[in-house]
Amino acid sequence: MLDLGRLRALHAVALHGSVGAAAEALGYTPSAVSQQIAKLERETRTTLLERRGRGIALTDAARLLVDTAGRVLSLVEEAEVTLEEQRGAAVGELRIGAFATAARGLLPATLVTLAERHPALDVRLVETDPPDASAAVDRGDLDLAVTHDWVDTPLAVPGSSSRVELGGDIADVLLPAGHPLADRAWIGPRDLAGERWICQPEGTICHSWLVNTFRRAGMEPDLAYRIGEYETQLALLARGIGVALLPRLGRGTVPEAVRVVPFRPTPTRRLFAVWRTQASRRPAITATVTALRECWEQRSTA
Repeated sequence: MLDLGRLRALHAVALHGSVGAAAEALGYTPSAVSQQIAKLERETRTTLLERRGRGIALTDAARLLVDTAGRVLSLVEEAEVTLEEQRGAAVGELRIGAFATAARGLLPATLVTLAERHPALDVRLVETDPPDASAAVDRGDLDLAVTHDWVDTPLAVPGSSSRVELGGDIADVLLPAGHPLADRAWIGPRDLAGERWICQPEGTICHSWLVNTFRRAGMEPDLAYRIGEYETQLALLARGIGVALLPRLGRGTVPEAVRVVPFRPTPTRRLFAVWRTQASRRPAITATVTALRECWEQRSTA
């Protein structure tokens, strides 16, 4: 009989493309994954992985086995969901992914709520960007993810996943206190022509939104400072450097030397909880979604 753990290891290698990436996703060492694959090869009397340059490739036999492993693992997950549903309690391990400002502004209260209501639920949290989080949910690396997108920059959700919108998070323009626009009631795109922007790194949703917003207004923003952490962006602004557009969730305390001015049209990003549709009946999922929605309504924004 084929060992489920060894099938899971091969399936992870196929999903992630390497032994190292599979090991990271499974929480094992690369040598442990390699050992599982080697045992599966002996068990099946078949070569499953071949060297290709500096990497590896699955053999035809391995691909057939991976397809079967996927179906088996799906059945195992379905059985686990059914058992947990029968118990009617949120128990076991739940792996949550969340982007940085949600991890800072929403998840602390959510984790406390879950710990108080469901002490048998073992919640694990990892910070990850929305596209990566959605893909991780689809692969089964995460059970649930908190993601976001902008109304005009939507984030695709895999067909195997379900999601619920938690709410909208407004972003404002932040400027040094001495900036000529710092005392305006509101600011539009053309008011900021020629400014040196502090923005998220390229490849992030917020970066794409900023670029697209100004391009639609016929301008190319000068992205002078590409900074991921809000604290660093605020530190630059406090010293009179650049302008920024920051959402309110997880923004933290704004320094006295920085001014917050509304932007028009109002930029709003949408927050979602995303999970595999197959796990929708799992009490741990429904309990977490409930806690996220409650904590979103009670959140504190700067």
